Amino acid sequence: MTTFRISEAAALLGVSADTVRRWVDGGRLPATRDEHGHRIIPGAELAAFVRAQSRQDGEPGFSSARNRMRGIVTDIVRDRVMAKVDIQAGPFRIVSLMSREAADELGLEVGVVAEAVVKSTTVVVERPGPA
Repeated sequence: MTTFRISEAAALLGVSADTVRRWVDGGRLPATRDEHGHRIIPGAELAAFVRAQSRQDGEPGFSSARNRMRGIVTDIVRDRVMAKVDIQAGPFRIVSLMSREAADELGLEVGVVAEAVVKSTTVVVERPGPA
């Protein structure tokens, strides 16, 4: 069974270790202790917690896209026709190329909260190698 230490769970969720500790202490996220007394979170429990949190933010409206990442706009490069928008969503950097008109209509500026919605016919899934 895969388990995660508090710091590993925090890195995966893009929050601080203190936030994860508060969730555990408050009973929102189940954890046990390993043989060294460190708190560990079962992978299945962490996944269930993340799924429940995403539902609390509201299910997607009328869209077939289900991959949604809320973040902050960190950079925008506009020319006459196109715009490149960088969003930092937790530990992930997402780059979108769109028309300048769309970026302007959305009011995208550095520091604005935005949601990246991804729908793709090809998604590559990888597992990291040993640390």
